[in-house]
Amino acid sequence: MNIAAQLAELKRGSHELLTEADLVKKLERGRPLRVKAGFDPTAPDLHLGHTVLINKMRHFQDCGHEVIFLIGDFTGLIGDPTGRNATRPPLTPGEVQQNARTYEQQIFRILDPARTTIEFNSRWFGSMSATRLVEIAAKHTVARMLERDDFARRYATGQPISIHEFLYPLAQGYDSVALHADVELGGTDQKFNLLVGRHLQEAFAQEPQVVLTMPLLEGLDGVQKMSKSLGNYVGIAEPPETMFGKLMSISDELMWRYFELLSFRPLAELTALRGSVAAGRNPRDVKFELAREIVARFHDAVAAERAQAEFIARFRQRELPADLPVQTFTADEAGTRLAGLLKQLGLAASTSEAYRKIAEGAVRLDGVKVTDRDLTLKPGASHIVQVGPRRFARLVVEKAL
Repeated sequence: MNIAAQLAELKRGSHELLTEADLVKKLERGRPLRVKAGFDPTAPDLHLGHTVLINKMRHFQDCGHEVIFLIGDFTGLIGDPTGRNATRPPLTPGEVQQNARTYEQQIFRILDPARTTIEFNSRWFGSMSATRLVEIAAKHTVARMLERDDFARRYATGQPISIHEFLYPLAQGYDSVALHADVELGGTDQKFNLLVGRHLQEAFAQEPQVVLTMPLLEGLDGVQKMSKSLGNYVGIAEPPETMFGKLMSISDELMWRYFELLSFRPLAELTALRGSVAAGRNPRDVKFELAREIVARFHDAVAAERAQAEFIARFRQRELPADLPVQTFTADEAGTRLAGLLKQLGLAASTSEAYRKIAEGAVRLDGVKVTDRDLTLKPGASHIVQVGPRRFARLVVEKAL
C-alpha cells in the first residue's frame, strides 16, 4: 500500500494526528512501524468502545506495521486520574492479573497474532530503581502537570491530588521510551499523556512518537460515551442475539458513526451505503449489515445470520405489530428510568408493577431482557419495549430543551 493510501486508512475516523508530517517521514523509510496502545486492566470484559483503538491497531497491521498491545499492569496499580475529580482507587495486583488474562483472550478476535506483541509495563517498572524513577521525574515539571484540565480543576477547587497521580502520565510516557514506539494511539481524553510520551522520548534522545487520537465512541443512547456503568454498551463477549439486538437499537444517525469507527469495510463501500440510503434504501437494512459484521467478528458468520433471523422473526414477522405508533418523551442528559416510562406507556399500572415485571424477567428492551430495575434511558435514541409476550410500545427519548 502506497503512503497516500496508508494515510487515508490510518486517519480514518481519527480525531487528531500529531503530526502528519512526522508520520509521512516515518512511513517513507519503508520499515514496519512500532505502534503502541496501552490498556489499563480496569475491567475484565471489553466492549465496543474499547475496540475503537484495537480496530485502529488492526488498520496499522493491514498496512504492514507491528502493534504492541501494552497491558498496564503496573500503571493499573496507580490508577489513571484522567477525567477524575477525585483520586481513583488503585487496583489490587490480583485484580490486575485477572483482568489482564481476559484481555489476552479477547483481543485476537480483532488483531493478527503474527503482528501483535503483548507487553506488560511491569517488565521495566517492576524492577526499576528509585534512582531511575527520580531521573524520569526530573524530565517533567509540576507546572506542566497542572496544565492538565482535571489536575488544574482539582487544584483550583482545593481537591486533593496525590503525588502518585503525577506519576501516571510519567509512567505512561516512559512506556514509549521503553518500547521505542514510533506511534502511540489513544482516546481524545489521553492526549496529555500521549504528548508526555513524545516529550520523554526527546529527553532520552529518541525520535518522538507520532500521536494519533481516536474519538470516544458514543453508547447506544447516542449521547454519553459507551460505558458499562451507564448501561449503554455492547460487550464483545455477549451472546450473538444480544449484540445484534443492541446494535439494531441505535439511531439511524449513530449508525454511520459506528460504521466509521467499528466496521472494516473500505471507505468507498461506506460512501456507497450512504448514497443508497439517500436514494431511498431503508436504513434498517443497512443497519442489518452493520450488526451482522460486528456479530460475525466476535462470534462467526453463522451466529450472525442466526441472530438476524431471530431478530426478524421476533420483530417483523410474528410478534411486533406493523402499525406500532411512536411515542416521544423528553429527558435531560441524566435520562429517565424505564420503569417510569412503562407506566406512562400504559404497559404497567404503576411504577411498582413495572419494577415487579422487570424482576420477573417480563420486560425486554430492543429484544434484550432487562435485568436492571433502575435502567435509565438517555436522550437521543429510539427503542422498542415489550412487556410479556404481546404488549409492545415504540418510544423515542429526546433531549429536553
